[in-house]
Formats: sequence, C-alpha cells, structure tokens
Amino acid sequence: MKPDGSDRKQITRESFRLLNNGVWMPDGQYVVARKHFTSTRSLGAGEMWMYHLAGGSGIQLTKRRNDQMDAGEPCVSPDGRYIYFSEDMSPGRVFEYNKDPNGQIYMIRRYDRQTGEVENITGGPGGAVRPQISPDGRLLAFVRRVRAKSVLFLHDLQTGEEWPLYDGLSKDQQETWAIFGVYPNFSWMPDGSEIVFYAKGKIWRIHIHSLQVREIPFEVEVKQRINEAVLFRQEVAPEEFEAKMIRHATTSPDGQWLAFNAAGHVYLKRLPDGRPVRATADENLEFWPAFSPDSRFLVFATWDDVALGALKRISLNNIGGSSYKLTHEKGYYLRPSYSPDGRQLVFQKGSGNSVLGVAYGKNPGIYLMPAQGGKMQRVHESGREPRFSRDGRSIYFLSGGGLNKSYQSLDLNTREVRTLFTAKYANQFVPSPDEQWLAFTELFQAYLIPFPHSGKPFSLSANTKAVPLKKLTRDAGTSLHWSGNSQQLHWVLGPEYFSKDIKEAFAFVPGAPDSLPPIDSTGQRIGLMLTTDVPQGEIAFTNARIISMRGDEVIEKGYVWVKGNKIERVGSGSRRFGPGVKVIDCSGKTIMPGLIDVHAHLGASFNGISPQQQWSYYANLAFGVTTTHDPSNNTEMVFSQHEMVEAGVMVGPRIFSTGTILYGAEGDFKAVINSLEDARSHLRRLKAVGAFSVKSYNQPRREQRQQVIQAARELRMMVYPEGGSTFPHNMSMILDGHTGIEHAIPVNPLYEDVIRLWAASGTAYTPTLIVGYGGVWGENYWYQKTQVWENQRQLNFMPRGFLDARARRRTMVPEEEFWHPTISAGCKALMDAGVKVQLGAHGQLQGLGAHWELWMLQQGGMSNMEALRAATQYGADYIGMGHALGSLEKGKLADLIVLNSNPLEDIRHSEDIWYVMKNGRLYDSMSMNEIGNQTRKRKPFYWETFKTSAHFDWHGAVQAEMVPGCGCMGAH
Repeated sequence: MKPDGSDRKQITRESFRLLNNGVWMPDGQYVVARKHFTSTRSLGAGEMWMYHLAGGSGIQLTKRRNDQMDAGEPCVSPDGRYIYFSEDMSPGRVFEYNKDPNGQIYMIRRYDRQTGEVENITGGPGGAVRPQISPDGRLLAFVRRVRAKSVLFLHDLQTGEEWPLYDGLSKDQQETWAIFGVYPNFSWMPDGSEIVFYAKGKIWRIHIHSLQVREIPFEVEVKQRINEAVLFRQEVAPEEFEAKMIRHATTSPDGQWLAFNAAGHVYLKRLPDGRPVRATADENLEFWPAFSPDSRFLVFATWDDVALGALKRISLNNIGGSSYKLTHEKGYYLRPSYSPDGRQLVFQKGSGNSVLGVAYGKNPGIYLMPAQGGKMQRVHESGREPRFSRDGRSIYFLSGGGLNKSYQSLDLNTREVRTLFTAKYANQFVPSPDEQWLAFTELFQAYLIPFPHSGKPFSLSANTKAVPLKKLTRDAGTSLHWSGNSQQLHWVLGPEYFSKDIKEAFAFVPGAPDSLPPIDSTGQRIGLMLTTDVPQGEIAFTNARIISMRGDEVIEKGYVWVKGNKIERVGSGSRRFGPGVKVIDCSGKTIMPGLIDVHAHLGASFNGISPQQQWSYYANLAFGVTTTHDPSNNTEMVFSQHEMVEAGVMVGPRIFSTGTILYGAEGDFKAVINSLEDARSHLRRLKAVGAFSVKSYNQPRREQRQQVIQAARELRMMVYPEGGSTFPHNMSMILDGHTGIEHAIPVNPLYEDVIRLWAASGTAYTPTLIVGYGGVWGENYWYQKTQVWENQRQLNFMPRGFLDARARRRTMVPEEEFWHPTISAGCKALMDAGVKVQLGAHGQLQGLGAHWELWMLQQGGMSNMEALRAATQYGADYIGMGHALGSLEKGKLADLIVLNSNPLEDIRHSEDIWYVMKNGRLYDSMSMNEIGNQTRKRKPFYWETFKTSAHFDWHGAVQAEMVPGCGCMGAH
C-alpha cells in the first residue's frame, strides 16, 4: 500500500498460517516475512518465506528446528543476498518457561540466498535478537540482555567486534513466547549514523558515535470500535438442578432400560419415559454400567477411596438394593463388558494416578473373569475400551493415543494381535454386535460406516471416501452404543438421549425411506433432577471484624448470621440469637468472603474414575478458596464433579469450568472453526453438558475468535481467551468483546494507549502473576522467599513429595529480575482506570497458590482492600455471579473465611485461617472436618494410609509419579 494507507493490495493467500514482520527485498519485487507453524503446541515456531508482489504461494527460505523453537524478525542485507533472523537456540526440542536470559536463548543467524547455507552471527550470554543491518551492510544492530536490562548493541560484521549503545530499552521477550518478535522493530537512518528505536512508550533516535539520544515526539489520533464484552448473569445453587453430564450411557439389549453414570453414581431409567433412579443404595461411587445379554443383570465398576476399586453386579429385579461384589482384589477397574453368551466379563485394570493413588496398581492391562466372579486372567498388558467380538473368540480394544491410535483385535486362543483400524482424530470405536457396522467419534462428532472386513488395517477418518459414511450428530455425541439387534445406534449429549435407525442413515439399507431424515438437533430428555446440598440449621458468628466487600465497608465489631446456605443478616454490634442458632464467638477474628479463583486448574483423574475426596479440592477449600473457575479441564470429568459437589457427593469449592479448550492447533481434541456455525456448534455441545463459558485457545485467525464471540453472544455464554503471550492478539481480543484476558500481557509497563483502550471496554483481566508471561514466574518468588515445604496446612492436603519436589531445591534469582511486580503495577494502573482485575492462581500450588496470587496483586501497588476485592467480588462479577457471591450481604450464599488476623493490616494474614464456610457448611481449616450443625470427619487421603511407623512421619512421601497438570500453558 501507499504510505497514506491507500491502494492496498493483498499478496498472500494464507488460510491458516499467520504471517508477520514483513520486510522488503532491495529490488522491490519480493517481501520476506515470518511464517508461523503450529503442531500439537499452539504457539509454534516460525520460518522465513519470500513472496512475490504479483502473488503465489511463496518460497521457503529457512527451515524451523522443530515446532516449538521459534525463529523470526527477518532483516535483509542491502545487497539482498543475506536474510538475518533471530532463532531460539535453547538446548532440547521442547519450549520451556522460566529460561535464564543470562545464558543464551536466542542467536542471530544468517541465511545466504546464493548458497542456501545458514550460519551463526552472534549470540552468547544474554542472547541476541531483532537484527537490523546498517545501510552500508557492515554493522548489525541488535538487542541483548545484560543482567536485568535489555541493551542495544552493535556488531561489526567484518571484525566481529561488539559494543553497547544504549541500556534504556524496554524489556525484551526472550523468556516467553514471542511469535510477533522478541523486541519491537527499529531502523537505521539512511546515512547510517543514527538508529531510530522504541523504548518505554516513546520513539527515540541515537547517534552511534556520540551516543546522543533524542526523543522523537509524536501523537496519534486513534478511533477504535469496541464491541461489548460478553458477560451474562448465571444461576448459582438453585434448590434442584438437572444432571447434564451424563456419562457411560448404555441401553439394555431388550431396549427397556437406559443405564448411565451421573454425579458419581449409576442410574437406571425405564424407557421411554421412566424417572431415573439409583441402581443401588451403596455408598461407593459407580461407573461404566454394562447389561448382560439377556438384560437381567447390570455390572459396573466402583470406587471407594479406602477400599479402592471393584466390579459389582445387581439384578434388575433388585434395583435400588445392595450389589454383589465380583472381584476379590483391590485395584482400578474400568469399562467392564459381557461376552455374547453372558458367561464372561472383559475389563480394563488400571495403574492408578496422582488423584487416586497407585497402590494395588501393578500389572495393568486387559483382563477376563467369569461373569459370576472368580479368578481374573490378564490377556493383554495394555489397551482400553475392551469388548468381545461377535463370536466371543477375540477382544477388540483401542491402543495408542493422541494422533496415533489404532483399533485392534486380540485372538484369545493364539494371543495374536491384529490392527483393524488406524486413526488420527477418531476416538471412540464401537462395532455393532453383528459386526456389520462401525460407529466412531472424530473431533466430537459421531459417524457411521459399514464395517470394512478387509484383512488389513483401514485408515479411518471422517473424510474417508473408501466406504459410505454418515455423520449422525449436529454438534457432538458421547457414549456411543448399539441396540441388541444391531439396528439402532444410541448416544447422549448432555441430558439428551439420541437414537438412529440404520435404515434412516443409508439409502441402500433395506427398508430405508425414500428421503432420509435430517440430523436430529434434539433428543429425548433423560430427566434426572438432583437436589442441591444445603445444610440444616443456623450459625451466627459474633464479635468479629467484618470485611464485607460492600464497597470499603469494615465493621469493627459485628455478626454474620447464616440460615441454611444463605446469609440472613450482617450487622454491627451485638445481637441475641434464639436457642436453635449455633453461636460462634469470633472475638479478635476477622471475617471476609471466600476467595474466588477464576483461573484454577484443579486437576482431574484422567482414567474416568472420580475419587470420593479430591485432595486438590480440599487444599483449596482449606485455604479459603470457596469458588473456582477452571478455564481448561477435561469436559467429562470436571462437569461430572461439579454436579457431585453441588449434590453433596463430594466436598469441594464451587466447581465451574469451560471444559476442554477450543484448541486452535493440532490434536484429537482440537476445535475446527471456519464459520460462525462451526463456532455455534462447539459452544452448543459444551453448554449442553453444563458450561456457561468457553476457553478460546489460540485460534490463529481473528475472524475465528470473532465467530466464537458472536456464537457466545447468541447463546449467552462467556469467552475467556488464552492470552498466549501475544500482545497484538490481546489488543484485538479487547476490541472484539472477550469477557477477559487470561494470563499476563507480556509487554509491560502499560502506557496510556493500552490503559485507555482497556478501560473503555468491559473486558476484565486475570493476570495469573504466579505464571506471569515475560519473565521468571511469580511462583518462584515464594519458593525463594518462604519455607513452603513447612506449611502444615498445605502438607495436610497435598502429598508431601509433590511439594518437596517443587519447593526444596530452589533456584535463586536476583530481586531485580523478578518480573511479576511490573505486571502487577500494570494491574493497579488498569484497576485505577476502571478495569476489573481478578485472582487466578493457575493451579500451581493448590490452595496456598491463591494467597500468593493475592499477595502479588498487592505488591504492584494495590491497597490491601483493593487486592482483597480482586480476590472476591471482582472474581464473582467475572463469572456472572456477583449477585450471589463475592461479598457478605443478606441473601447471598454463605461462603466466608474466619481469619485469626486482619489482612487489612498485613495482606499475608489472609493465610491465617481458622474456619472456612462454603454454602453454609462450616469446616475447621486445618483438618477439614465439618464442625457446623452437622459434623463429619474427613476420611484419610491415599497417602495417609501407608503402613509406616507412628514415630516416623512420612507425610505422604510415597505417592504417584505425576502431579495433576495444566492443560492451559502446557498446550502452548
């Protein structure tokens, strides 16, 4: 385009790959730009490509090291022969956070357009980024980190000499993802005597000989159209609610019953219109029901945190009674299934995990057992979702994972394993009982094909042209299963049950109608209603200091009166209460609302079994976190456990989530969005199972993110985007109406342009200082400054080994290199301008991490009251629940913390907790025993049951080898 912006002409036609940092070739006929590539990590890596002005697909110049180590910032030599660029040359093949910029991260390299060779130009301690060649081609200007400063350097390309010019630059982004460039572009003046550059919100020029620095004053008049942020009021804790996360659904072979898991238990519904009822009266949790071929019995897996897992069975003549235990060994039992003759069971035995423990997890694999119970026989050492073949002589199972899966058969006589199908995106494979059909899911949708008995592996995908294929679902389908006669396929989505006759799927099937019906958009309502857990009785906290969060109100001596699960009254002074009220004297104590962590990765059991007590839930609640929102978790597990907590089956904070992220890169869970209808479909499927929000996760094109916003506006949902360390994307997210920005803006300090834009929007900010982009994480500050491994409350609710591994061998960092105070100062500036900032602890350290995040908000200049507001009322507002949570007021839900000390005097007193109340239930914070009008002692966690001497406190030093992970930043 022309300098005034007119006569614009598009020269590239990329539909997925981003391009940036374009520079001219000297002949004016080509442009060189960084081309962005992603794989299973969404922030990817770059290559330098050359594009002709007349068009074309472009010419690759450099090749990326892999899909995680970035390269960019191209610069062309004056003669056009060389392309200079910066590249992350860190050792290994995996991008890591918290890299040390005092060593080498980036180097400047040079591509020779005559020979095709690449050579290293400069690097070493402090790295080297943003190359710019002088007009005579002799000097290379670049940026290097020197201790805590980013410094402008010169490099003589003839002699190799290097010297600094200016040490007042803004901080470079060597320590984080920087796909748009590690430092803003700068340029030489035509005579080669000066360099024009950006630093600290201004444009400057420096003379390379005299080192004189002068500001270039400028003003820009900008008009931007800002879309209203999507934010909608959410209902919290209604008296009853519909179970939406229906799991493990299966229809009896005679078509009379639907069995399924919901809120931790197996339910039965007589079809078509019966009311769902519990299958048993047992206290253990129940999963994966399976009917016997004659529809007389139901077998299922169970879990008890102390007794561990088992397989059990009931007769359908004894629904709601006691079950019969089939297994005699403790273990982790999954996915039982009957043989066609009903005489055997096949099932999967797991090895445990960090949520359930690993004891009794030896010899995992696929097992057989008589249907009446008895000796178990391992027939294969790996595989999942086992089922018998039609003749009962083989076992089908799924092998592999991610983008490399196969569906295999195991001959029970010869033990020969054959691969039937290979798949990249397909997940659930369900052959019909007569083995004439195969149903499968791919990228959330359900499909049907004739079973291709070809004798060799069949490459399966939703795009196959080899056999007829029918898409069965509008948005998604789970729990695919067949009728006993193989003529119907059933599935569920949320609280709806769907069925499809084979003759309605393919015109060539006998009995097919002349015109096939459209895809069903609604199914039959399953109709399980659950009652929200509400304690009985009244509790009054008296003589307390009350930080109500109604503005800046502080009641120096007052009371909080709770009836059931709601606050009846908050008042000052004293009050008499009736004999039915449990009165707790809080003299010298401080009461405040429960903390709300809006970016809380709490982890989930990744084999489908929920624990009765999830330690991460207890850890958070013990530290006063009474409400959580997880913007990246397994959809099935998190919404199931949300309903378990709501119904009182589990103890925990309020659990809300986006479910699985709308992933914009590669993976068998990615969300392909190329139209508004695609976006609507993804949001509908998540809303169906209980989501009121989605995580838009590094969808590469802006219109994709805008389509998600429009769909959310129509469906009245919120959108919490992955910030992704991409400042340009962050600014467009604010313009487009996202509910907030998750994770820190990588460019700090913030100046008036960003602050004014943000303040004019309704978009909020969750900086997650604990993992703040751009520098060493805030988490590391607290490992350095505190003996966290001695925190008794943390040790009570977290396996000791996990804590020791993170905290004891600490990397020491000079005070000036910590980055979170600068990010936090930006949070304060935004809050002063009217932007709501809220607390998000990212699951880095369950429980205590929320307090670290709170303290770091205060370190940037917020008052103690402002930081507490970010951790309470602003968090409630952010998830649409400010009317019910976030402050202590009449009619709001009774979520509060009783502190021994006053956090207004010292913000670190927020950790000094005596009692925690969530939804009216009162807990002692050190033991998490319930101590209100109803009392209940916490059961031991798995690491508290080891056979160790009472005189030797292991504190859970032996446990699983994996900590619950974060699907958030790990996916970058």
